[in-house]
Parts: sequence; structure tokens; C-alpha cells
Amino acid sequence: MTRRGPRPLAMHLTLSASVLTTSPAASLAARNGLISWNSRVVPQTERLSHALHDVDADDFAAVVGAEAGRRLGSFIAGVRAYHEHPWRRSDRSLDVLWRSGSTSLLDYGGSGLPLLLIPSLINRSYILDLGPGEGFCSWLRSNGARPLLLDWGEPGDTEARFDLDAYIADRLLPALEAATAITGVPMPVLGYCMGGLIALSGALARPDRIRGLALLATPWDFHAGAISWNAPLAAVAALASRPSAPPVPVDVVQALFASIQPGNVETKFRAFARLDPDSDRARTFVALEDWLNDGVPLAAGVAADCLHGWYRDNLPARRNWISLGRTIDPAALDCPVLVALPARDRIVPPESARSLADLVPHATRIEPNAGHVGMVAGRRSLSTLWQPALSWLTALE
Repeated sequence: MTRRGPRPLAMHLTLSASVLTTSPAASLAARNGLISWNSRVVPQTERLSHALHDVDADDFAAVVGAEAGRRLGSFIAGVRAYHEHPWRRSDRSLDVLWRSGSTSLLDYGGSGLPLLLIPSLINRSYILDLGPGEGFCSWLRSNGARPLLLDWGEPGDTEARFDLDAYIADRLLPALEAATAITGVPMPVLGYCMGGLIALSGALARPDRIRGLALLATPWDFHAGAISWNAPLAAVAALASRPSAPPVPVDVVQALFASIQPGNVETKFRAFARLDPDSDRARTFVALEDWLNDGVPLAAGVAADCLHGWYRDNLPARRNWISLGRTIDPAALDCPVLVALPARDRIVPPESARSLADLVPHATRIEPNAGHVGMVAGRRSLSTLWQPALSWLTALE
């Protein structure tokens, strides 16, 4: 998909994050012990409070205000540079092997081993083939594979009534049937993030169509790790639980993820302001940021299944997740499995994904030194994921 027009969403999210994280008032409150700190940083904050005890309050406020102004200025410069950057994602013409409703199966071509890639339902599928250079799917094609990408599209009138099982039964499994009918052979399936759980259910439903399963940054234990999503998840779940609820809006979903590390938004734009706009690093930043701001609504039934069943009740880790009438048990997989555990993932903490790997007999593990998105589309993705994944795929032939 070509990204056209202004880039408005980043400004709204980043400006609010910057104000919150650089506020002099917040700094004074911290100095006076009025902020409830995360227990992991309490010792440091106590030492800081003690060191500042005799500092003049007006002098302190002036210093903090000056630093806040400096950071806000560089942050705004970064946002402006992003908005004005000339790079735009180009349209790419791909054959559509199969289509149902808003979902399409895209064929990257090639004469090598066919494989099916399944992204999350929350963001656009082109994260698995992100510019500005050659993305994952294009690189796989250039290196002897035939990637088939399942593009969920935006929920239409039909999909707006879907839950997770409907997407698996009425979209994933027919797409897998269509792919194997065209290629004539069972194929490896690569699932990314939420797409990994969808792929896992599909693999257990149709093991005769699966040659191998790769689970990339796929969560399993939703209560693992240090991140607590309870409060924001409860708010979003309330939207999704109403009778005949419409899809959860893009902005709500993005705000949920932005709440994990609100200060990161300010930091990354301040860093972007220092980059050469003609550099590959700057173009990669723009490509990723455009993708982040190009999300899709989430069908209310899917949101309820994920937020209630996964995040609140932790059904997968408790071995109580029922999909298509069966309990989803990774130990029942009877095919080669690759599990990628990005070490710096904040969306899917490594502990969450590792609990899945522990259940899969003889799983091959890789642990890229990357984050959730950087693993598949960052500057180090070639060495941290693409090449190891291709080696694993080649061994299946």
C-alpha cells in the first residue's frame, strides 16, 4: 500500500507523550516524593530525592524547565523532519492467488519452496515486506523461496462480526487450502506475533497441510514479564464487549501499545532529528513509523477474545484456550518448529514467548538481539532473523 498525504497521527501521540514526560511540574512532584515509582527504581529515586533535598526549589525548577524546553525543541524538530520526509512506500503489483471478503493471499513469485506468512490482525501485513530497501518477503524470494503473504485487510461488514475462530476457520484455513492446491505440496507456515497463535491453531487443525511452523515473537504466557496492561486493557475490553459493538478504532489500539513505553516516543523522534535525512537509517525510521501509523480497526469479537481470553484470563498458558473446538496444545505439534525470541521485545516479553518454546518438543530456537518490530524489519533483521529463518526453511526441503 502506498502511504499518501500528511502524517498526522504521530504528531498527536508524540506531543502528548513529550508533555507528560518532560513536565517541570512532574519533576517537582518527583523531587518532593509525590510520585508513586515503580518498585524497581525506588532505591535510585530515594537517592536522588536525598541529593536534591537542599537544592533551592526555584533554581531546580529553572534547570528542569530549561532542559524540558531543550528536549521539547529537539522532539518537535524530529516530528517536523518526519512529516516532511520525502520517502513514501511504493505500490507493488502482486498476484492475488485467493480472496475472500477483505482477506487476500498475495504471491511474491519465485520457483523455490512455497511458504505462507501470517501477520497479526492488528497492523498491516506489509511489515513482513517493509521498505525502503528489500523487505523480508522480497528477500526470501530473491534467495530461493516463494513467499505467500496472507493480507487480512480491514474488517468489512462481514469481518466486523468475526471472532478469532471465524478468522481462522473462514479465512486462514481456506487460504491454506488454496495455497496448497496451487503449489501441490504442504508448506512451511511463518506466524508473526498474534499471527503466530493463529498459525498454531491452523497447524493443529490441518497438520496434513503443514510442513513446518515458525513462531516469530509469538506470545503464550500473557502474565509473564514486567509489563502490566490491566488498566488499559480493561478500558478497551469495555468497548469490545458491548452487544453488536463496532470494530475497535485504530487510535484506541495504537494508544494501548504506546502506553507500554510512553517515553520512547519522545526519545525516538529526538534521535531522528539528528539523523541525515538521506541516510538508510532515516528512511528505515520513516518506513517503520508510517507502518505504525497505518493500522487497522480490530473486530470487536477478536478484541474480546484477545483481551479477555488471552490477556486477562491467560487461557493459552493455563492450557484452556479452545480454538475450533480443540484445546490448543503446542506439545501436540508433529512438524519441525522454529521459535524466534527477540531479546529486547517489549510487546511480547521474552518470558511470554519462551514459555511457548518450552512446550514444543525439539523446537529450534533463535534469540535475536532485537525488539518486536526490529526483528522482522529493522536494520539488523537480515542477520538476526532472515538468514537463520532461511537456513531453517532450507533444511525442510
